[in-house]
Amino acid sequence: MAPSPEAVLAERLRALRQSQRLTQAKLARALGGTKGVSVSAISSYENPSDPKVPPASRLRAYALFCAQDHATEAVPQLAREEDLNSSEREKFAALYRELTGLRDAARNKASTPAAGAGLWSFDEGPVTVICPEAPAAYRSPLADEANPNYTRMYRYADVDALIELWGHLRACNPELEDLAHKLPEEAVAPDLTGHLIVLGGIVWNDVAHQLQPFLRDLPIQQVEVDDLLNGEIFSLPDGQEFRPQWGEYERTLEKAPTKEQITAEQTEDVWRDGKRRSLIADVGFLARVPNPLNHTRTLTVCSGIYSRGVVGAVRALTDIAVRERNEAYLASRFPSGSFALLMRVPLLNGGAMSPDLGEPYNRLYEWSPSDEAVV
Repeated sequence: MAPSPEAVLAERLRALRQSQRLTQAKLARALGGTKGVSVSAISSYENPSDPKVPPASRLRAYALFCAQDHATEAVPQLAREEDLNSSEREKFAALYRELTGLRDAARNKASTPAAGAGLWSFDEGPVTVICPEAPAAYRSPLADEANPNYTRMYRYADVDALIELWGHLRACNPELEDLAHKLPEEAVAPDLTGHLIVLGGIVWNDVAHQLQPFLRDLPIQQVEVDDLLNGEIFSLPDGQEFRPQWGEYERTLEKAPTKEQITAEQTEDVWRDGKRRSLIADVGFLARVPNPLNHTRTLTVCSGIYSRGVVGAVRALTDIAVRERNEAYLASRFPSGSFALLMRVPLLNGGAMSPDLGEPYNRLYEWSPSDEAVV
């Protein structure tokens, strides 16, 4: 039986290492530079019985390293491409073409992963999560850099969603080095043109606000309305709106807070006609489309009217209780890999529950480029 494409790539990587007369440990140090590469990663790349396909950036490092002449180096090191001579440059180009060809054969799929088939797994970086920044008035004193106990994460809004997503991204991409989370003002061109994940709505996340006009084909837009001061609803071109669901507040209050207190606590939407109400369900928004700033990479948006909707959109594909069913649903419903989905995010004991997309009641609106939206 002929070896699988994955096994062919694994054997080739092993042969390249052996041609350099290096152990896996020495190659790991050489390829990793200051960040390092684990020996277990090198081993997994070379294991023909159960190989792990390396990211393209790792294969580039293999080709670059093996194109160099290390005869005079006491400790072999990875040089920069611009430091190669003409002969080494030709060898590098040929070897990189060979390895990426083997990798493409092993993966046998498009660079944009299909929805559901590992939505949070990426072939290569950079992968950047842009998280909104909480307004200064609502931050902890520890968000002040002058504070000796300064904690940068206190500057972030939607921290629940970020923590949930960040752990899952790390678990799905253990060898991905250029994975980062940033505030909107910190994003630079390489972040915005790589695989981009945007959390939160258009008011606190300026990247979300600036990207929305680029997504002209996407019928779902997030807009501010006069009757909601603490969140933004979702709307369609035909005027249909998607709003949170409210219920009566069951506990008795001794007295209502003042207008100033309500404003300071950002609870204007909770109070109506002097009565408090309870949020029963938020609206979550999950979309995966080509990045409009670089169509070879992806843009993923996880948003909500309020923060619970953002958490629900993230947890739909991270919560072990529902993620496999939800991934299967997305893979079947949106085989192209591009989609947008509005979902109901129910609340229980104040927390956001993970929407089960197999239940039609939780799917408020669906869209893909290849078909008409389904309500």
